[in-house]
Amino acid sequence: MKRPERNAQFARALMELRSLVLKGTYPGGERLPETVLAERLGLSRTPLRQAMDRLVDEGLLERNETGGCRVATFSMDDIKDAIELRGVMEGTAARLAAERGTDPMLAARMSEVLEALDEAVAGELDFKAYVTLNGEFHDLLARLAGSAVVAREVERASRLPAASPTAFLQGQVMIPDFRDSLRRAQVQHRAIFEAIVNREGARAEALAREHARLARSNLEYVMSVGPDLVERVPGLALVAEDT
Repeated sequence: MKRPERNAQFARALMELRSLVLKGTYPGGERLPETVLAERLGLSRTPLRQAMDRLVDEGLLERNETGGCRVATFSMDDIKDAIELRGVMEGTAARLAAERGTDPMLAARMSEVLEALDEAVAGELDFKAYVTLNGEFHDLLARLAGSAVVAREVERASRLPAASPTAFLQGQVMIPDFRDSLRRAQVQHRAIFEAIVNREGARAEALAREHARLARSNLEYVMSVGPDLVERVPGLALVAEDT
């Protein structure tokens, strides 16, 4: 198999295996059956094992002492810590962007995204557009510092269960005041970028960390409502019931 094909197989294995794990197809603590998974995904075991290795690095899988991998189990504190960690990493990205200055093209795109987000939350909420634009905002925020290391670590932190900036948007439609929640989030988006542009590093960092805590509030709401919302949020299926 040529290298491009191997890379494509690995990428597909990683995407599909991560999706299965986050959806709770295999419960926390359960051993992953390599042969069955390979047949289910239509893949050879080599890219599947490579994908498992990556998910071990991400914390979604754990190695068994006797070989193979099992699905990790998380407590509520683990999920809250994951959200907090993303906030720390995004805060660092925001501070460095303010201190170092931003790439003009990235800054210009950020301005366009923020204007589009303003339109999405004005009047009749365009929820689909908000979800897409919110994801791009956080991607740009990670890259504004001009550091590949920082961008990579922000992405890594966002892969932890329920820590993604968009993780709880699937459940927002069930929250009575979710429109107000998204509008508050947009106010924070603009404040973060304003602090970066004004070269206010400490303020940009604090605002970004505070912004991430909105996800924690949504987590507490979702977990208090019941299983219908929990099933909508990738990763929450891995939270142990007795924690």
